[in-house]
Amino acid sequence: MHRIGIVALLHESNTFIDTPTTIEHFRMDVSITGKQIFEKFGDSHHEIGGFLHGLGWPGGETSLPGAAQVEIVPIAAYRATPSGTITSEAWEGLVCELLEEVRQSMLFDGLLIAAHGAAVSQGARDADGNWLGRLRGLVGQDVPMVATLDAHANLSPAMVQACDALISYRTNPHLDQHARGVEAARMLLGILNKRWRPKMVAEYLPMIINIERQSTDEPHLKAIYNLADQQLSDPRLLSNSILLGFPYADVNEMGSAVIAISDGDEAVAKKSAKELATALWNAREAMEGVLIDIKEAISVVSSDPDHRYCLLDMGDNVGGGSAADGTSLAIALAKSELGPSFVCIYDPAVVKECQASSVGSILSVSLGGKTDSQHGSNWECEVRVVGFYDGKFREDRPRHGGITEFDQGPTVVLELVNCPMTIMVSSKRMVPFSLHQLTSCGLDPSSFRVLVAKGVHAPLAAYREICDRFLRVNTLGSTCADIHQLHYEHRRVPLFPLERDFSSHQS
Repeated sequence: MHRIGIVALLHESNTFIDTPTTIEHFRMDVSITGKQIFEKFGDSHHEIGGFLHGLGWPGGETSLPGAAQVEIVPIAAYRATPSGTITSEAWEGLVCELLEEVRQSMLFDGLLIAAHGAAVSQGARDADGNWLGRLRGLVGQDVPMVATLDAHANLSPAMVQACDALISYRTNPHLDQHARGVEAARMLLGILNKRWRPKMVAEYLPMIINIERQSTDEPHLKAIYNLADQQLSDPRLLSNSILLGFPYADVNEMGSAVIAISDGDEAVAKKSAKELATALWNAREAMEGVLIDIKEAISVVSSDPDHRYCLLDMGDNVGGGSAADGTSLAIALAKSELGPSFVCIYDPAVVKECQASSVGSILSVSLGGKTDSQHGSNWECEVRVVGFYDGKFREDRPRHGGITEFDQGPTVVLELVNCPMTIMVSSKRMVPFSLHQLTSCGLDPSSFRVLVAKGVHAPLAAYREICDRFLRVNTLGSTCADIHQLHYEHRRVPLFPLERDFSSHQS
């Protein structure tokens, strides 16, 4: 009987945000131990759900070799919505808490780990390498550790050194998290049953894949993933991964990377990793952002009245840690007279102000632009109160992030006076990953000609069910897609395309 522990610590840290991430951000999202993990993730599309099902948890995929001889030990899971750099105090508190939970649950035959790969702490800039290394030090070298990573990880040698195998998502929007969790469980069981002896090799590329170019459905990246899939036809290769990188974490590790894992033959892993890295490097110019501004986006929508559009507000990408209260795109849309439109803005002060009124009331409000100076000014507008909601909703289908339960706090739906725009105002920052965000507040997404989603790729999983066209708009903000506007201090040099006149060992 193999005793397998499950732990998770996930955060995507945007170092260009002034407000730090504290322990309260984790407590408000996911901070659970023991059997709470079964309750939270047992029926989810998250990789932890994949771990559980791959290990034969009730309702799971018990056909995996060795799953019937497993004792699952749920230990601890922590997650916070993407936000700023994690304070040293919060980081040390979380890691020490996690390690203590592990210590109390020992001994293990193996560990399944959900990490992110783009966490940054004030005291540990390679935060994922830090906690994975400390976990390895606690359990010892003889306990196999297999971890999943977000496709936006900034891979570090410390992460690779700490784990026997690292497996990243293969899709963006992230719809394969559950499948990668099952793959990780299969990998660990193969190690424990002595069927496999993983040899992991990583290649770190001196290049940034622009966030606008990180859709795995589009040809420039699809060709690289097709090559990765073709490589897996070699039975000697157990797994491979492409790390797209997270350009809003200003760390030395920032950039793209690849991983290959072979069964006992390091040369096979090296050859596969080199082949993937070379293909990615040779396509580097296709990985630069294709950027359109607000004015051009409005013009495109205006000239195409027969289609429903989703405008992706890249500078205020909540899934990348941004403020969620940017106003620039919403103001331009309101002035454009394009027909019924929708936008969601985070503003707890306006929610509270509206709660003092009643449905049907007309108010003058100062909306959004309050978190910082990066995301536009306050929007002075006259609105009619449509309805009040608790902001809780559920998503049953696979969506980016694998999240099932959502809570954006008390919410008010408003309509602009003299303009067909509906504004949802939330009291918590909310990632636009589900159309139930709208339907739970009595809104029909198909009733709008234009919808604004504060994201880049993640919203597509839900919004492509109703939208005919998507435009990624290069708005200003802490997730601005134009990386030349970001002031890096800790990154590697050189990195394409910030530097162009250099050669790489991949070439």
